[in-house]
Amino acid sequence: MDKRKIEEKFFKGLMILSLLLIFSCLGLILVTITVKGLPALDWAMLTQIPRGGYYLGKEGGILNAIIGSLYVAGGAAFLALAVSLPVALYLNVYLRKGSRLAAWIRFSLDVLWGVPSIVIGAFGFTIMLFFGLRASLLAGIITVALLIIPIMIRAMDEVIKMIPPKIVEASYSLGATRLETAFKVVVRQALPGILTAILIAFGRGIGDAASVLFTAGYTDSIPNSLSRPAATLPLAIFFQLGTPFPQVQDRAYASALILTVLIVVISLLARLLTKRFTRHIVK
Repeated sequence: MDKRKIEEKFFKGLMILSLLLIFSCLGLILVTITVKGLPALDWAMLTQIPRGGYYLGKEGGILNAIIGSLYVAGGAAFLALAVSLPVALYLNVYLRKGSRLAAWIRFSLDVLWGVPSIVIGAFGFTIMLFFGLRASLLAGIITVALLIIPIMIRAMDEVIKMIPPKIVEASYSLGATRLETAFKVVVRQALPGILTAILIAFGRGIGDAASVLFTAGYTDSIPNSLSRPAATLPLAIFFQLGTPFPQVQDRAYASALILTVLIVVISLLARLLTKRFTRHIVK
C-alpha cells in the first residue's frame, strides 16, 4: 500500500479518536451531573435563598448564587466589551498590517489569556486593598472583567481579520474616515463574531470560581447594590461539595446542572442572534 495512504489513514483515525475522546468526556460530565443532580433539583432551589441550616441539609435554595452569577458575569462582560471592542478595532483599522506594535499587543494578550484565574483573583484582591474596597459585587465584576478582556479582544481580533480588505478599501474610497469605517463597516461585518466573542467571555466568567473567591465574597442574600457581597454558582458548588452531608453534596451537583443549563441557554440565544445578523454580512 502507498505510504501516503497509510499516513493519511493513520492521522484520520487519530483525529476520529480525538473527537470521540472529547465527546466521551463531555458526555461523562453531563451524565454525572444529571444523574446525581436531577433528583436533588426542586423548585425551592431555583426560587429560594439559603435559609438557616441550608448547608446542614435543611430548607432553602441557591437563588442568591444564580442571580449573583448573572450579575457578576453580565457586568464583567459589559465592562470587558467597552474595553475590548475599541482595542480590537485599533489593532485592525488604525495599525498597519504587520505592525510591530500590533504584534506585541497580541503577544501580551496571549500571555494574559494564559494567566491562571487565581493569579487574576490575587491581583484583583490587591487592587481592593489599595483602594480600601471590601469584597463586593463591584470588585467581582472588575476582577472577572480583567480575566475575560484578553479572551474577548483576541476573539474579536481574529474575527475582524477575516473581513475582506476590499470592503474596508471601498469604504475609504467613498470618503469615510477610519472611525466611520470601524463602526459602520467593520463592526457590522463582524457582528456575529463579536456576539460569539461575548458569549465565550461570558461563559468563562460565569463558570470561574478562583477570581471571585476573595473579591466578590459570598452571601446568602441577593445583592441590592454594587458595594454588597455577591454569591456565585461556582462558589456555591464548592461550598456544598465541602460539606460532609450527602444531601448537600447532591445539591452541589444540582447547582452544577443549573450552571450548565444556563450556559447552554445563553449559547442557543447567541446562535439565534448570530443567524439573525448574518444577513448583513457581505460574503
